[in-house]
Amino acid sequence: MVNVALGSDHGGYRLKQEIIRYLEERGIPYKDFGCGDTSSCDYPEFGAAAAKAVASGEYEKGIVICTTGIGISITANKVKGIRCALCSDTVSARLTREHNDANMLALGAGIVGTNLALSIVEAFLGTDFSGEEKHRRRVEKIKLLEED
Repeated sequence: MVNVALGSDHGGYRLKQEIIRYLEERGIPYKDFGCGDTSSCDYPEFGAAAAKAVASGEYEKGIVICTTGIGISITANKVKGIRCALCSDTVSARLTREHNDANMLALGAGIVGTNLALSIVEAFLGTDFSGEEKHRRRVEKIKLLEED
């Protein structure tokens, strides 16, 4: 079973709580790397903590949330080994797993509602990397960019 690292800023806190309920109802293990409430805070702190936990191999997948999902996805993608996709629909969530082997999902709490967000999480966590040769080749080329 997949284990999940979570992180959000104040703008993503409420949606993160809904995702925590979703994970708990399904018995999916997770760790919340913060933030702990809706007080104003800086997303890089929490996005980086969740991304580092995924990059280290401690967690298989990560989900990070801010108001738009943009800042926290940029932050996560600065961590070597992370392929974080900002998704606002289920097709993108499924395809980023199948084609890009994304290991983190970013959501914009001010962009997607709770029901859609939970469907996106379900698609992301429930989809495997296709392993198709062309997709493996492309992911390897992405990984090489980290060495430049």
